[in-house]
Amino acid sequence: MNKTTIALFGLLYCLTSKYAFAQDNMAATENTYGKRAQAVFMELGGNGVTYSFNYDTRFNNRQDGIGGRAGLSYFAVEGNGIFTLPVVVNYLLGKDGRYFEMGLGATYIGFSSSNSTNPDNNSVLFVDGSTVIGTMTFGYRRQPEDGGFLFRVGVSPIFGSGSFIPWYPYIGFGYAF
Repeated sequence: MNKTTIALFGLLYCLTSKYAFAQDNMAATENTYGKRAQAVFMELGGNGVTYSFNYDTRFNNRQDGIGGRAGLSYFAVEGNGIFTLPVVVNYLLGKDGRYFEMGLGATYIGFSSSNSTNPDNNSVLFVDGSTVIGTMTFGYRRQPEDGGFLFRVGVSPIFGSGSFIPWYPYIGFGYAF
């Protein structure tokens, strides 16, 4: 692993460990419904590069604040495939189901090719080639406090291996509960 990948995972660990296990007075910070926001959604573009199916949750019993998400995607054309696994720590800032979303994460990308000399060419973990890229998220999220249709749109800058794509767009649709 290169130094950038190790630094990203270290940052993700520091951010999540501080908030995921913290104890505080929830009575002062609970939302109207007294439960943490959770959602499932499909995202086109963004952290999953092509598309991804994701699970998102807040780390506290709130609709806003710090949380995280993990996703999964697979895309294949003519024997060539790409598998992605985005993991993001994010923060929702706003109220009444309308939020500015910002996040930092990493995405594992695995590649396979029909031209490979590897006998196990259909491996899900893609021994042909893989990489980890850094991702960020800046966008708008509409997530009703009582659950229902979720909508997300924004940009997801991508960086790694000496490259940087600042305006990589995303759009997402799903269900909040």
